[in-house]
Amino acid sequence: MAKLVAVTACPTGIAHTFMAAEALRRVADLKGHELSVESRSAEGVRTPLDEAVVAQAEAVILAADITVDESRFQGKPLVRTSTAVAIRDTERIIDEAVARATLHRKTTASEPAPPPATDASRAGAESPHGETSRRTVSPAGITPPSSAPGTPRRADIPGEGAAPPPVAHGSASRRADTATRTPPSSTPAGTLVAVTACPTGIAHTFMAAEALTRAARARGYAIRVETQGSVGAKNTLTSEEIAQADAVIIGADTHVSTERFAGKRLLQTSVGEALKQADRVVEQALALPPPPGALPSLPAAPARAEPAGAYKHLLTGVSFMLPFVVAGGLLLALSFVFGIDAYKQPGTLPAALKGIGDAAFALMVPALAGYLAWSIADRPGLAPGFIGGMLANQLNAGFLGGIAAGFLAGYVTRLLRDRIRLPANLEGLKPVLVLPLLSALIVGLLMTYVIGAPVAALMGALTRFLHGLSGTNAVLLGLLLGAMMAVDTGGPINKAAYAFGVGLLGSNTFTPMAAVMVAGMTPPLGIALATVVAKRRFTLQEREAGKAAAVLGLAFITEGAIPYAARDPLRVIPAMAFGSAVAGAVSMGFGCALRAPHGGVFVLAIPNAVQPLGPYVLALVAGTLATTLALVVLKRPLPDAG
Repeated sequence: MAKLVAVTACPTGIAHTFMAAEALRRVADLKGHELSVESRSAEGVRTPLDEAVVAQAEAVILAADITVDESRFQGKPLVRTSTAVAIRDTERIIDEAVARATLHRKTTASEPAPPPATDASRAGAESPHGETSRRTVSPAGITPPSSAPGTPRRADIPGEGAAPPPVAHGSASRRADTATRTPPSSTPAGTLVAVTACPTGIAHTFMAAEALTRAARARGYAIRVETQGSVGAKNTLTSEEIAQADAVIIGADTHVSTERFAGKRLLQTSVGEALKQADRVVEQALALPPPPGALPSLPAAPARAEPAGAYKHLLTGVSFMLPFVVAGGLLLALSFVFGIDAYKQPGTLPAALKGIGDAAFALMVPALAGYLAWSIADRPGLAPGFIGGMLANQLNAGFLGGIAAGFLAGYVTRLLRDRIRLPANLEGLKPVLVLPLLSALIVGLLMTYVIGAPVAALMGALTRFLHGLSGTNAVLLGLLLGAMMAVDTGGPINKAAYAFGVGLLGSNTFTPMAAVMVAGMTPPLGIALATVVAKRRFTLQEREAGKAAAVLGLAFITEGAIPYAARDPLRVIPAMAFGSAVAGAVSMGFGCALRAPHGGVFVLAIPNAVQPLGPYVLALVAGTLATTLALVVLKRPLPDAG
């Protein structure tokens, strides 16, 4: 039996997230393995993995279509996949994770065990304000190596260096980096790792790193310090360095994740105390008792060969944009309850609802651009991304301009962050002056003079084309969007069609969103109906699951059809695509408009949220019947069906 953990996440964070989690749990249980799953959705994190569970896990499965922080899984073998693959090919994913866990278990067993720890317990300290300024965290996990003087010496961490000279306030991160990279003059008595961070992430972060380096060197210890400044993390600690460390020091005034330090003696204090009382902080860290129930550490997971691709960055931006679109769309729909033009009366509730909805939509494109840039360049990408997104709004470039601004801001910021080198005494200006100024300036000028106008023209042409669609052209677009929604039931093609419909809502183009939603509802609804009218073509288990598929379909959760598509893809997928294409074509043919990006049939209860309502219901019924008919024709009766 293997102990596994998993994280599932997708841009919308609705069905795929939870279906992948359930599929992984079920298959792991059938195979006799222990699996804990954390699901990330638009509602937040469900069943979060605690430090003890992560520490004891032998392998990690990341089934995610968006960027997920992997730092807490340092030292664990990782299996990376998408939610769709985790749902469709669950057994292979579980087997791969178990195989990697077995390999790492054998590798760990062949390595000599570290010597037992003999540290004494530490004493506590209070901050000047009467609050505890440091605390210990001792989760079960990896067995810490000895840090007591006199225990067998171990090799130095690669890249460690001698203590740097004292520096003045405002000194740079480069000096802090080089402070831990110079080769030591002699074999150290042990090793330490540390993380420093402050809210601004400028001077104190790096000065505390230097102070801890000097204090550790004075005691004969090698040290490696990771600085989490405004330009992102520098000198990032590797899993090997953490595994070798005798103790961990976190000197931070902001949140620092501690999952990757599971099983280590860990001292948390403020960045100010790490700077002013570095000797005492190092002494107390070395005096910490070993955490109880420690286990040997596992080898590090293979490093990611390359960063997430452009598509994953885009989906990350879309996932952060969706809450603004959902809130704005539903609030606008609620304002129409009182009449389609009721909001025009100032001071009324409809006017207030319309104003709130418009505010949410105004933030839609900046959120898309900002978090797309964040996915590429980390925290430094947020400011230029949001600024570029706001300019896209002002230039009427719409969501296409937001996508362009996000990619531009992300890659420009990452290039500047990695290439700019300042003198040591000026490095503190980089995160608060140099990067924000240069990245925003470059992105702003390019958006204003180069990119904005052509993208705005393209967006305007697209909007006019969509508004002018009628007859055959509208039907053809509906056929295309409908088929895209069903062909991979929540996969990349489905998400592309959905993102297209959602993005156009900000430009007051509502017909594609209507076609997308009705086409996404029909696959599970058509399958559910087919399990009733053509029972002999489905197993008893499939017929029972049809009831759940119907509920999922009504809620616009296309993924309810996945189990059927996975069992018989050559017949079920064409049937679903045919029915969804019919639904999308009917919706576009009647010019149905939807102002909310989600909700299924429950949105239909809001007056004026869908217009016209009758033809839209007709599109839903037509698509459902078309899916059912196609299934009856394509699927053959089962010989043992009851």
